[in-house]
Amino acid sequence: MKKLLVLIVLFCSGSFLISQNKKFISDVPLIQYELLQDKIKENKDVLLVLNFWSTTCAPCVKELPDFIEINNKFSGKKNFKMLLVSLDRAKDKEKVIRFIENKNLTAEVIILDDIKRMNTWIPAFEEKWEGNIPVTIIYKNSEKIHFNDGEMSKEELERIIEKNLN
Repeated sequence: MKKLLVLIVLFCSGSFLISQNKKFISDVPLIQYELLQDKIKENKDVLLVLNFWSTTCAPCVKELPDFIEINNKFSGKKNFKMLLVSLDRAKDKEKVIRFIENKNLTAEVIILDDIKRMNTWIPAFEEKWEGNIPVTIIYKNSEKIHFNDGEMSKEELERIIEKNLN
């Protein structure tokens, strides 16, 4: 009887932890372009690294471990923030959540659920951006200081951050 009770307690504890983990991860917000612009403006005293990516983009997935390593290195600084902007569709939110869990992404992740208006917001971020990903945009005091079209090396990302982080 004691063994059965122990098994029940362990099962319930494990289920609780799993559900707690899912609850935390499932808070990946679906946002529109205007809210993302607001987030950029809110981070006016911060060096903000925005990385546009998708779970279906091989170059995006390839560079993410380097971005996470850099995020882990600088995340203790109060004037640094990394925001991973997923361009996956809203219906693929669970896939994005599983991806975050499997890849141990430590940076904040949002899903930009605004594909229908991409011809409006892409040039608003950068007139040279043709819509391909990955794309990294770095802001300092809410002003764009760097645009990188395509994969970005860990060394280049780190160099730009160190140069601009006060």
